[in-house]
Amino acid sequence: MVLQISATNPEHPALLLDLPWDTPLEHWPEHHLVALPRGISRHVVRYARAGDEVVAVKELAARPALREYELLRVLDRMGIPGVDPLAVVTGRTDTEGEPLEPVLITRHLKGSLPYRSMFETTMRPSTMGRLMDALAVLLVRLHLAGFAWGDCSLSNTLFRRDAGAFAAYLVDAETGELHERLSHGQRDYDVDLARVNIAGELMDLEAAGALHPSVDPVEFGTTICGRYRELWTELTRESVYPVGKRHYIDRRIRRLNDLGFDVAEMQISQGDEGDRGDTVTFVPKVVDAGHHQRQLLRLTGMDTEENQARRLLNDLEGWMATQDDYAPGDPLGARPEVLAHRWVREVFRPTVRLVPLEIRKQVDPAQIFHELLERRLELSERAEHDVTLEAAAEEYAAGWRPPLLVPGDAVE
Repeated sequence: MVLQISATNPEHPALLLDLPWDTPLEHWPEHHLVALPRGISRHVVRYARAGDEVVAVKELAARPALREYELLRVLDRMGIPGVDPLAVVTGRTDTEGEPLEPVLITRHLKGSLPYRSMFETTMRPSTMGRLMDALAVLLVRLHLAGFAWGDCSLSNTLFRRDAGAFAAYLVDAETGELHERLSHGQRDYDVDLARVNIAGELMDLEAAGALHPSVDPVEFGTTICGRYRELWTELTRESVYPVGKRHYIDRRIRRLNDLGFDVAEMQISQGDEGDRGDTVTFVPKVVDAGHHQRQLLRLTGMDTEENQARRLLNDLEGWMATQDDYAPGDPLGARPEVLAHRWVREVFRPTVRLVPLEIRKQVDPAQIFHELLERRLELSERAEHDVTLEAAAEEYAAGWRPPLLVPGDAVE
């Protein structure tokens, strides 16, 4: 048999040639291996060093190896969070000429850990909940793309903090199937399988004394199903708004926030007839504390409190989506930083200046902007049509009262 390394990138085979392909994976020498935590797998899996890269190597039969390799490539092109497929190695033989199983090679995701190893640290239930939220987001994204995983578990999912975000990544696509669209039954089966797998692994950790004592494995496994269904409903229902009722969009964002998800991307498209309103599609991301502050500071240079930053970013996202030169992913489109500074100049500052100077001297500009948006939303819902910022500012100024002093505060 002739050793063959199948890869789409011509650089990858050169990186892999020095690995001991004539040795069964479970007997690879230690100097080739990298000690990283792994989840439970039905196959032999090892982390190895290939040049400057760390790769995951999995032994399995040729047909499933090639199939999984192609599936991972398709998911990568679709923008689904998952490991990066590098190559499939076939034609392996040992030193006696006996055939060895082919291997699938993927790039190790830097800074990531298997979900199972995260739960072995006896983390707090609140942190576990955020991890499960990120896993629910991954399941929804897979299902929206028409991908039925068929083996979602703590061992088959990687966790990584990326710029303050809690993100889950697919590792094992061996049992996955890609369809044009998933039926309700396919989605329900996938989610129920995730529930059983997650509860089972949590029971294993409980038996080993590695699970927080307040966590019920069965209840926790069921929780992800509820989070998934809430998110799926909120994301997939069609939202068509009349042109004059933009406050409906604000309300929709708030519902996602109440579910514990933050809007990372938002698209607004005009109806074909021009009077159907705006159709809004959301892609959520579970974010860590202070994420919005850092993002707003990076985009605009404004240093605010976290809740203020979230509110301002929501308005910024909605405004950017209406700009002609807003084209995410298009190198010819305006950069987010350019649009953000334009928003500060054309929206934020003029809005704050609608408020009388005596109020501006006593209230932070970000808080004024937030309160004006709140007042406009309240007036718009009451009137059942969009109210202008000028009208909201007028009502805001009329009803404004100086903030109460906290005992011990000095009056200048």
